[in-house]
Amino acid sequence: MKKTPPASSSPLEQLFDRVPRSTIAYFWEGAHPVSGLAYDRRLTWGDARNDLVSTGGSGFSFLAIIVAASRGWIDRRQAIERMLGMVAFLGKVPRFHGAFPHFINGATGHVVPFSRHDDGGDLVETALLLQGLICARQYFDGNDSDASLLRTQIQELVDDVEWDWYTPGPCEALYWHWSPKHKWKMALPITGWNEGLLAYVLAAGAQQHAIDDSGFHHGWAGNGALRNGNSYYGHILPVGRPFGGPLFLAHSPFCGLNPRWMRDRYCDYWEQNVAHASIHHAHAVHNPNEHAGYGAACWGLTSSHGPTNYVASAPDNDLGIIAPTAALSSFPYLPEAAEAALRHYLAVADGRLWGRYGFVDAFAANGRWISKSYLAVNQGPIIAMIENHRSGLLWNLFMDAPEIKLGLERLGIGSPTASHIETVMAISAG
Repeated sequence: MKKTPPASSSPLEQLFDRVPRSTIAYFWEGAHPVSGLAYDRRLTWGDARNDLVSTGGSGFSFLAIIVAASRGWIDRRQAIERMLGMVAFLGKVPRFHGAFPHFINGATGHVVPFSRHDDGGDLVETALLLQGLICARQYFDGNDSDASLLRTQIQELVDDVEWDWYTPGPCEALYWHWSPKHKWKMALPITGWNEGLLAYVLAAGAQQHAIDDSGFHHGWAGNGALRNGNSYYGHILPVGRPFGGPLFLAHSPFCGLNPRWMRDRYCDYWEQNVAHASIHHAHAVHNPNEHAGYGAACWGLTSSHGPTNYVASAPDNDLGIIAPTAALSSFPYLPEAAEAALRHYLAVADGRLWGRYGFVDAFAANGRWISKSYLAVNQGPIIAMIENHRSGLLWNLFMDAPEIKLGLERLGIGSPTASHIETVMAISAG
């Protein structure tokens, strides 16, 4: 049965409850029935087509359940029970020097190759999974036996990742993939600017198998090569590719990492993400490609489903495909523009952008195509970033974790000055 979307004119606080709560259902009601983990994708009105589970997407499952439990939408006891089952299942999944594969079968736990040579450990997917696991460990801090068991089992998974194994090159950069069959065939170092930042923080702060800061500075930052400093639509982008790339780069690793408290020799991370989101918003307003439907309330390009295949949309690769997660996950950075987008998505297309688990993955701004599916990695940041905007819950949990504190310290990523913090908080307050 089709679910009716909330009215676009509803008070914002009501929308802040309704939208995340509906999206959380993807990870709760729509979870794989055996593993409890997140399907990589689901149809907007029907069931999943197969047993494909993504490990990175499942990291967002833990974040979603935490938000639901904190808001009273899910009973805390039920949340712990579900997580115990999820973590127990993860403990049986093949790991490769501690790293999880990108895809697994949610019923059996067997590895499902992502591509021909990608059938082993995926360090970035593992980092996204650990982001959720560490937040869960921090949140469920009670003395009862189930909470204690959950923390113990999570810690075992966290400690088992051999980050130092994934540094085979001379610059000591972390490498994305390793396979027992294909070894280092993928040969892909994790270099900035991308979602791999999370892996470096975790690797530097690990209790076991930690890396030192040389891989971060020489590999990730390329001794400063990741700097940008150019202006796009009047917004200076500190680091990264021209125009910033897909907007998920400002969301996925920052569901746990709080960019407000992160500054190093390369950039102020808050300024980076605000600039990135602002460039996307300005691109939609200027609309150089003259896509019908673009504007101040219809903006945000990221990786998503497209009419024929998966697309990595960005201002310099703009096919006219808007993904709601791009603007909605930007609430901390551009609250007014994100709210305008939220209300627009609810008002257009006769409610067809709203499905069983909230907003669909993507749509053509000209109205000629609407996705019939969801992606876990796009649904998750909507929940996490709206909650971080409202309460800072996940940011507080993750940034208080000992390995995150240590990792940031070892990489030279520290807090900005008091005057800068006041400016950031004023901007965030709108």
